[in-house]
Amino acid sequence: MRAQDSATQPSAIAVADPAVAPHPSAVAPRPASTVAGVGPSTDATPGPSAGAPAGPPLAPSRGRSGTVLAGLGVVAFSLTFPATAWGLESFGPWSLVALRSVLAALVAGGVLLAARVPLPARRHWAGLAVVGGGVVVGFPLLTTLALQTSTTSHAAVVVGLLPLTTAVLGSLRTGERPSRTFWIAALAGAAVVIAFTVQQSGGALTSGDLYLFGALLVCAAGYTEGGRLARVMPGWQVVGWALVLCLPLAVAGSLVALPLEPVHLNAHGVLGLVWVAAGSTFLGLYVWYRGMAAIGVARASQLQLAQPLLTLVWSFLLLGEEVSAAAPVAAVAVLVCIAATQRAGRRAGRKP
Repeated sequence: MRAQDSATQPSAIAVADPAVAPHPSAVAPRPASTVAGVGPSTDATPGPSAGAPAGPPLAPSRGRSGTVLAGLGVVAFSLTFPATAWGLESFGPWSLVALRSVLAALVAGGVLLAARVPLPARRHWAGLAVVGGGVVVGFPLLTTLALQTSTTSHAAVVVGLLPLTTAVLGSLRTGERPSRTFWIAALAGAAVVIAFTVQQSGGALTSGDLYLFGALLVCAAGYTEGGRLARVMPGWQVVGWALVLCLPLAVAGSLVALPLEPVHLNAHGVLGLVWVAAGSTFLGLYVWYRGMAAIGVARASQLQLAQPLLTLVWSFLLLGEEVSAAAPVAAVAVLVCIAATQRAGRRAGRKP
């Protein structure tokens, strides 16, 4: 009966907590005799049953490796704005975003083919379209347009609210009810960002700020939907398939934009394009989602709080921008507010 239960309920392995569940390829297949119900299972450690708890605590080695992977993702993301500024030296904004998506999709498609990953189920394609529209197309396009008039340090502080925006949209999507402390810190962080943007723009929001706030929303939507899909497939496959899904649109965009926007190739422009395509869009998301799967969304998001400050450092070192005194102060204030929301969320999660 035990072998028959295993054979007739293959979904038992799939219900484990996505933060600690192993990659599907790591689950060894049952012997043929077990699947056929001929003999008892020979697995030393049977898979969790449908009513099993979410999963055991993380092993120290897995926690360390997950932290390193997620940290590498944050470093990759922190270089996105400086690399985009470099890319704009050679390409127009529409051409840069389209070429970035084409190159990243080709890399992702090659990895998926090499790994022989099967196509996702039809019911997942709508969610992948949301991920692609938010993370692959919307966020890169809106931030690239913003960087035509905004400095990278200014953009870094505004986008520092991305973890918070993702948490808010995620709570609306899942019906969770964060604590009062969470919302107080969230409102304080929003007030800091609004005050900073108004002060930097001379008392009024600019078009660049509107692009950045739009980028927050679409990227948060993509992250939220990607987190939901990561419960049923590895996160890096979510990113890979979202990129492949956007490939036809990216190719069409390249064919239209390149003849209309001037191209002036130089070393900075080429390096910027290569990094935002291979480094930020694919590699960064690849290690980020793998790290998030290993240590959980909450712990990974804590690492992303360092992203605005890292971007400020890169902007100074790579672009020679004069970072205003208000920018790092605002960035630190935002980090403190978001950290408070994360701690409040963890405390709420520990309540019985």
